[in-house]
Amino acid sequence: MTPTPTPQAAKPQPQPAAGVTLNAALSSSARPPRPGALAAAKTFGWRGMLKIKHVPEQLIDATLTPVLFLVMFTYLFGGAITGSTGEYLQYILPGVLVQSVLFTSVYSGVALNTDMTKGVVDRFRSLPIWRAAPLVGAVIGDCVRFAIASTIVVLLGFALGFHADGGVAGVLAAMLLVIVFAFALSWVFTTLGLLLRSPSAVMNSGFMALFPLVFLSNTLIEPSTLPSALEAFVNVNPVSSLVTATRGLMGGDASAGDIGLVLAEAAILTAIFAPLTVRLYRAKS
Repeated sequence: MTPTPTPQAAKPQPQPAAGVTLNAALSSSARPPRPGALAAAKTFGWRGMLKIKHVPEQLIDATLTPVLFLVMFTYLFGGAITGSTGEYLQYILPGVLVQSVLFTSVYSGVALNTDMTKGVVDRFRSLPIWRAAPLVGAVIGDCVRFAIASTIVVLLGFALGFHADGGVAGVLAAMLLVIVFAFALSWVFTTLGLLLRSPSAVMNSGFMALFPLVFLSNTLIEPSTLPSALEAFVNVNPVSSLVTATRGLMGGDASAGDIGLVLAEAAILTAIFAPLTVRLYRAKS
């Protein structure tokens, strides 16, 4: 009887060292280039818009609040102040446009503080990107919110009977001017967002600062109807300068001095608070 051959054990194959396998996996493709400052800022701006997409409730302040302000002020105060809601609408709409967008700018600081308190910023710091990209991108992304609020106020105003002697170009220029100023003001609130310890504190402090500036201005009434001390404050209030330039652009009689003053104020705010925000952000790193 022929004996059954015993199968020979397979020879063990030499295994590559763990370091060799890891290096092969990591070097299978070229390393992507480091993103530039502009590309990183655009990415974080897009992140802000995606947050709106996934949580549309964030747009309540930019959509419903302007509608409430415009309708309520026009029909509650129009007859008492000018004797005609239509006439008062012509006066108040540029002011409500400014008011709605400036109130929306508070959320720049709230969003930054939320990212800080939830640890999201700690993840950003580990990325090989321009350190200030999350700040700049977030503020740029907030400009979309400003544009939405501006568009809603203008469209509602036209539906209620507002007519702009400055034409479409004047209206668009007025909206752009308000957005530029709100962009500059956002840096004030991002600074506040880095100084305070909770989002609710940032929101409360921001609105407490904005309310006297907005309502003690020429947004709702003529400054000449106020007591002399308040009138003096209104005349030097930066919000009054913005409302005056916005009215001029919409009405077709804007002066270069009014527009230049607003742009200068926006440049000063940005020059002071943008570097301060970046410095505080780096200090918390």
